[in-house]
Amino acid sequence: MKQSLRHKKIISLVKQNGYLSTEDLVSLLGVSPQTIRRDLNELAENNLISRHHGGAASPSTSENSDYVERKHFFSTEKRRIAEEVAKIIPNGSSLFMDIGTTPEAVANALLNHKNLRIVTNNLNAAYILMQNKSFDITMAGGSLRQDGGIIGEATVAFIKQFRLDFGILGISAIDSDGTLLDYDYHEVQVKRAIMESSRSTILATDHSKFNRRAMVCLGSLTELSHLFTDTPPSESIIQLLEASNTLVHICE
Repeated sequence: MKQSLRHKKIISLVKQNGYLSTEDLVSLLGVSPQTIRRDLNELAENNLISRHHGGAASPSTSENSDYVERKHFFSTEKRRIAEEVAKIIPNGSSLFMDIGTTPEAVANALLNHKNLRIVTNNLNAAYILMQNKSFDITMAGGSLRQDGGIIGEATVAFIKQFRLDFGILGISAIDSDGTLLDYDYHEVQVKRAIMESSRSTILATDHSKFNRRAMVCLGSLTELSHLFTDTPPSESIIQLLEASNTLVHICE
């Protein structure tokens, strides 16, 4: 494959996935690690990607991928993660369901449960969950986004009135030091309210969110009760979590 075509392919793959390791690109493109590293360095110099140790990410830190695209990213991994999350949710529990395609996958995985009491700011998740007639579903008010998420000061105030068993969160990015990041300040305020109003906080996220960049800080992985992901995170993240009370579930 010519270098120009390879560069276009790398840009497309990184944009689609958010983050790809050097090993991923070697496997996908069938070239040597040295070639991939040279390609990544050139693309990063031209601000076409963001170079990370061990891989590459999208250069944008201010805008998330389109919802329709995100829904298809790592759909198999999201489904596997969601099935494992559902296993720790007892029948009769109360829970918050966050914005995002991975929480929506969890909503689908919960459909065989009974008598769940659910508060959500995610219209898509609510539409999935309403298929189970034993569920009690409460929608948060606020400003409606194109992707079905509801955010704003009214949403935060509404969520703060509850104290529920579980908060199921999605996230856009996790920095190398374990900082949880997202693109929308108002969405982050809602996520923060969910964390503070939940007895147990669950983050469900696929591996592409690690070492991805976004602008707004939510908190740290160490504040979570559970992290569910599809591949083991970096050694530095593992060490960080081992020193905290966060339980890590690798859904391979």
